[in-house]
Amino acid sequence: MNLSDAEKKWEEQTLNPTLKKFAERKPSFETTSAIPVPRVALPVDADYMTQLGFPGEFPFTRGVQPTLYRGRFWTMRQYAGYASAEESNQRYRYLLQQGQTGLSVAFDLPTQIGYDSDDPISIGEVGKVGVAISSLQDMQTLFNQIPLDKVSTSMTINAPAAILLAMYIAVAKKQGVTEGQLRGTIQNDILKEYVARGTYIFPPQPSMRLITDSFQYCEQFVPNWNTISISGYHMREAGCSAVQEVAFTLADAIAYVQAAVQAGLQVDKFATQLSFFFACHNNFLEEVAKFRAARRLWARIMRERFQAADPKSMMLRFHTQTGGSTLTAQQPENNIARVTIQALAA
Repeated sequence: MNLSDAEKKWEEQTLNPTLKKFAERKPSFETTSAIPVPRVALPVDADYMTQLGFPGEFPFTRGVQPTLYRGRFWTMRQYAGYASAEESNQRYRYLLQQGQTGLSVAFDLPTQIGYDSDDPISIGEVGKVGVAISSLQDMQTLFNQIPLDKVSTSMTINAPAAILLAMYIAVAKKQGVTEGQLRGTIQNDILKEYVARGTYIFPPQPSMRLITDSFQYCEQFVPNWNTISISGYHMREAGCSAVQEVAFTLADAIAYVQAAVQAGLQVDKFATQLSFFFACHNNFLEEVAKFRAARRLWARIMRERFQAADPKSMMLRFHTQTGGSTLTAQQPENNIARVTIQALAA
């Protein structure tokens, strides 16, 4: 095919220079959060001891345990909650028999926003996304034949967290288990409900009062309990980047600590019982870096902003959950590979 003079001129002046630019352009790399990644990273690019240090030592970048998971294995929990307390109890006992080392309770939406199952507003939602708990009797059934002095329990509940914790303590006492023997976590993170989930009941100020009261009570009577799980997971699932996840989570954490201090609590009395909750997505190195950055930032915030003296107050202890938004229901085998990579990053 013969080209016209105009086509030849266009090829010489426009097409060829453009192709040349593409050919000469060096590839660039960035994470899913649009953070540039160097072509080659060298040890001289950062002060190793300042930025990383040793695990178990301030700023805890490489982990809060000196021997990492070799000395203290993580708690394994499967998030579960069936329609009724009876069905959920059967599931929990089965999981414990199979070697699970802790329980993670999912509550239905009426429970999460403080409604009994027989309230008209609960119609169509009872037992749908977790177990329905309307009374102390339900709570007793939920933990029937489960020794609460030997099992740690995580309860994913926020607005009525203090009420569910009170029920849990009452059930334990009926078993002859003291408050001091109880181990577990209430999510109790109301700020992320306003941001990303919506299962709040009360306005922000009274909600914060409930949380700081929980801090105070547990510091005195339930010392082995994590009084809050400050959560970035839900913001990440709602679409934020890894950088934003850490930023939003630590911003909420600062608000909780500040509220507790203003309520008259001493930082080193309650901060050792704070815990965190992050998502984990597929960009392996970005997620590793995210967890390390979060640990380092929190250690410095607690020491420099809130004058914490106890190293345990500076430790960012966190639970991570594989990212639901990264999975595809129709790809179960691919999901296994995805969550394996995600769990490994933590």
